[in-house]
Amino acid sequence: MENILIINGHEYWSFSPGRLNKTLFDEIINSLEGSYNIKTTVVQDGYNVKEEQEKFKWADTIIFQTPINWFSLPGAFKTYIDAVYEPGVFFGGGGEYGHGGLIEGKYMFSTTWNAPEYAFNDTEKFFKGQDIEGALDHLHNMNKYVGLEPLKSFGAHDVMKNPDIEKYVSELRQHLKEVFNV
Repeated sequence: MENILIINGHEYWSFSPGRLNKTLFDEIINSLEGSYNIKTTVVQDGYNVKEEQEKFKWADTIIFQTPINWFSLPGAFKTYIDAVYEPGVFFGGGGEYGHGGLIEGKYMFSTTWNAPEYAFNDTEKFFKGQDIEGALDHLHNMNKYVGLEPLKSFGAHDVMKNPDIEKYVSELRQHLKEVFNV
């Protein structure tokens, strides 16, 4: 049975307490339990850097459940990455730039966006024709740098102005079925 580490990177704000990310995080766990060995981390609950590094080494796949705040990770999640992705543990110093990754496996982003779906995949809209993968490219590069291979990302859109929790959960279940065959 393969090993999966699921990380909830939400950071609490009074206007965004994290219920949706917790719901999606729990759905990922519930969908994959029984078919995979699961370990979890909730960043805002605290963590031990060395234990987190061991979880990454243990995992065949890492799932990052995170809101996209200002087009990137929440500050606390970025701090987690800065601490856990340690030189000599996650990447080496030799060879061509970007080819010294020491972590093997795959990863998937499960993201929540305030951006509506129509802002993607249209050259006339905000993301200038980029799909979700293009909008997450900088985060894909972060994981490519340490040696991880991407799986198809998931996105829930327009989550603050027009939330549709049932739709998001249903789409996530379908995504997990497609990506993990569950």
